[in-house]
Amino acid sequence: MARSTAVGLSAAEVTFIWFLRIISAYCLFFGILYWIRLIGFYDAPLWRFDRMPVYWQVASVMLAVFYPFAAIGLWMLASWGPVIWFICATAEIIMYAGFPELFGYRFTIVVAHACVALLYVAFRLVIFLQKRQAERQG
Repeated sequence: MARSTAVGLSAAEVTFIWFLRIISAYCLFFGILYWIRLIGFYDAPLWRFDRMPVYWQVASVMLAVFYPFAAIGLWMLASWGPVIWFICATAEIIMYAGFPELFGYRFTIVVAHACVALLYVAFRLVIFLQKRQAERQG
């Protein structure tokens, strides 16, 4: 904790950094899962690019590329990291909640993305309010 106070970060900001890094690992994991699907490492029907329907090909390729980029951006704390994650999350929510007859209905993925988005907004709000309060006091 002494290190965070030395550079002027609040506890919320340090926790937010760790939150982003955990989500980064989560994105890398999902990216690897999509690559496994694309290369056909897992032996199941439709789990290889040339056997997938076109809608799965498009979704898998897009997410296999975007998830690792989101992971890099989140880990580096770059401003574009959450944006790329949001694109991935939106795509999966649309896939699994909007078109369950094509992609299947994966309630846990939809809820996980919603929870991460809510936590992100809550962190940003708390950090904003803390900075605003510090400016008024300082």
